[in-house]
Amino acid sequence: MRKVNVHEAKTHLSRLLDRAHAGEEIIIAKGGEPYARLMPLPGRQPKREEGTLKESAQIGDAFFDPLPSGWSGED
Repeated sequence: MRKVNVHEAKTHLSRLLDRAHAGEEIIIAKGGEPYARLMPLPGRQPKREEGTLKESAQIGDAFFDPLPSGWSGED
């Protein structure tokens, strides 16, 4: 959750709307106190961020080896 003041929210409203649309919740503060919350509408899927699982899967060289003869992929 990100917290911004009113001046920053007015200056960067379009950018903050894009972030909220992507699923982030943003608190707008007035005089240092939380005043309003900017968040995505219910039922909207957050935009998926590319590359988030990039380091979690490893594909070895054997993946690219030819399939065994007679293998059809059907049961």
